[in-house]
Amino acid sequence: MKQEDIRELTTDELRLRLAEEKTMYTKMKMNHAVSPIENPMKIRSIRRGIAMINTELTKRVNAEKNNS
Repeated sequence: MKQEDIRELTTDELRLRLAEEKTMYTKMKMNHAVSPIENPMKIRSIRRGIAMINTELTKRVNAEKNNS
């Protein structure tokens, strides 16, 4: 997921997407521990996607605090 796509989502959609990404990340880590997955770089991309979503959520929360 690209940063531009993340910015276009609403805050509620971001929270929903974050929950989905976290569950997918956990499942992939468990599957990789049991038997190596075909492309382990997917784990890294999911982890980075989670970080980008968290960053955008933090920006929005801080922007709301500054506007209040």
